[in-house]
Amino acid sequence: MDADWVGVLLAFGAGATAGGIAWLVLRPVFGAEVLVRRNYRDRELPVAGGLAIVLAVLVVAAIAVIAQVGWQAHTIVGADAAVLTVVLGFGILGLVDDLVGSGRDRGFRGHLREVSRGRLTAGGLKLLGGGCVALIAVYLSGGGSLGDLLRDAALVALAANLGNLFDLAPGRAIKLAVVAFTALFVLARAEALLRGAAVTVGAAAGLLWPDLRERMMLGDTGANPLGAVLGLAVVLVCAPSTRLFVLIAVLLLNLASEFISFSRIIAAVPPLRLLDAVGRAR
Repeated sequence: MDADWVGVLLAFGAGATAGGIAWLVLRPVFGAEVLVRRNYRDRELPVAGGLAIVLAVLVVAAIAVIAQVGWQAHTIVGADAAVLTVVLGFGILGLVDDLVGSGRDRGFRGHLREVSRGRLTAGGLKLLGGGCVALIAVYLSGGGSLGDLLRDAALVALAANLGNLFDLAPGRAIKLAVVAFTALFVLARAEALLRGAAVTVGAAAGLLWPDLRERMMLGDTGANPLGAVLGLAVVLVCAPSTRLFVLIAVLLLNLASEFISFSRIIAAVPPLRLLDAVGRAR
């Protein structure tokens, strides 16, 4: 138990360190004109800042491989492989959407409407590809019956989309991810299976300051993997009944986003509004 607790915290710290360094290393890349977008305050800044999360997770995983082989231990398998699959898969799909997505047809209805017209949007590609990535990741994490695979894959895919829905203000998606992971960390009693998710959420935490100060946006490249990893963490450490409950919750939130504004709800609830505003540039 104590080793698990320390291991998860060390993984979070390693991710945060790697995320901060990745942001510094990638700053010349983020300066490219193709990545510049206007944010909610009409300021121009680089999108796809989540590339730093993807790079950080890859670097930490590579270091872990070197260490494990050097100590003649097992290589990355199971839960770690599932986390890597989710981060790389959703990171690539999110980057495509950040680069070529038009933004005209958002939400499930918009993408499905375009598909019905024979046109696959970048968002539609992300929905289709994301489902495949989620299914593969859940299988790598331990599998189960076909029904279990489909249920858990749906949870991961919907959590990925939910992460993107909350990435509408500086720092919001990262703050919510840290809060959600902390709750899971406590409830799961620092289960060792959370180490891969700890690295990913830690990498996002390493980007919190530049996100809050409007020096970059996570974009789909970062928000989608972040949400997906949290969904996968639930799959890894929670009982089937809990996973079903979380699936229903994320499904309802995704559906609700088609009709209501999460930003308005956050602004209307004082504790949420305070947490959302902490550290943000004025």
